[in-house]
Amino acid sequence: MLDSKKIGRARKRIADVVLHTPFAYAPILSELSGYEIYLKKENLQRTGSFKLRGAFNKIAALIEEGRRDGVVAASAGNHAQGVAFAARHFGIDGTIVMPESTPLTKVMGVRELGAQVILKGANYDESYAYAVKYAEEQGKDFVHPFADEEVMAGQGTIMLEMLEEQPDLDAVVIPVGGGGLISGCAVAAKSLSPEMEVIGIASAGAPAMKLSYDAKEPIDTTSVRTIADGIAVRDTSPVTLEYILRYVDQMNLVGEDEIASAILFLLERQKLTVEGAGSVGVAAVLHKHLDLPEGSRVGIVLSGGNIDVTMLSLIIEKGMVKSYRKMKLVVTLIDKPGALERFAGLMREVQANIVQIGYDRTSTDLEFGDAHVSVALETKGEDHQEAIRQALREHGFAFREEH
Repeated sequence: MLDSKKIGRARKRIADVVLHTPFAYAPILSELSGYEIYLKKENLQRTGSFKLRGAFNKIAALIEEGRRDGVVAASAGNHAQGVAFAARHFGIDGTIVMPESTPLTKVMGVRELGAQVILKGANYDESYAYAVKYAEEQGKDFVHPFADEEVMAGQGTIMLEMLEEQPDLDAVVIPVGGGGLISGCAVAAKSLSPEMEVIGIASAGAPAMKLSYDAKEPIDTTSVRTIADGIAVRDTSPVTLEYILRYVDQMNLVGEDEIASAILFLLERQKLTVEGAGSVGVAAVLHKHLDLPEGSRVGIVLSGGNIDVTMLSLIIEKGMVKSYRKMKLVVTLIDKPGALERFAGLMREVQANIVQIGYDRTSTDLEFGDAHVSVALETKGEDHQEAIRQALREHGFAFREEH
């Protein structure tokens, strides 16, 4: 049974390897939310995620038992890197089974740590089934990413660090996928500060644990779809659900747009690169999903920072459009000399910076003698965009907006 003593032993095992990450006051987020917010920056952890804690503790425990035949894990990336790092540290073989859709950056990260990678399955659960069978056939130990007491104990060391620095926290907000992180942290929190609220945040695109929490029994989903790939777990673990039902006070969901806005907020306002799974706690604060008294002292775990750069680029682009800092137009011009110059001059007058432009005179929806100009504009907010629309109408330009 997971308890504070097991978490204490885990802390000793990982002390010389795992970083004691910063737990810092977030003034901008505090002002916006009405809470006193502190961010636990596990995105700055070695391997870029909290998962190193649990993986290292589990493998260290296996080594203490004399089990050195190698380890196998299934993971979308962060647990994989933790297992690969620990296997290399102890000089044993590591094999990671990853979903076929895993971003290349995470695959390469695991291989660079010396582990063998097997791409198998359309999602985590299919990879997991293959990995369990593979470990049994090869005579190796399977390291579960969350439903393991030693793994959960390693994750619980995060809570020990947070409470040492801020012993008067009123609440802690923790991402939830399979439930290993929140299980370990909740056990540590309730043993040291029983009155503290433990709040789990899951993605609406992967709601199995939220559904199970509400029903008080395991409920699996048929599929998952979320940009928070680190918590994209389809099926509920009865092992972690037992701890969650016993120790967690609230469980909430955040949507995809809310997660994306939190990633962008952390990048712009906190200067932190945080992946989707790591951003859900901030998403819950920004979008008012927490039920806490005003002024509460709240710790939020930023669980990881291993976001695919392609996804980050997409989030930035969409975020710019949604926040009225970028505008995309298709303008119809008469296809003759000077027409494009006239349009560009109008954009200069309204102080809209053209950052991308395309010219099309062959589309079938064009009248002969016309051309489409597609432009992306840097803008200064909603009022500025309306001024641009008005100027285009006043000067006789036909246009449509793209979103």
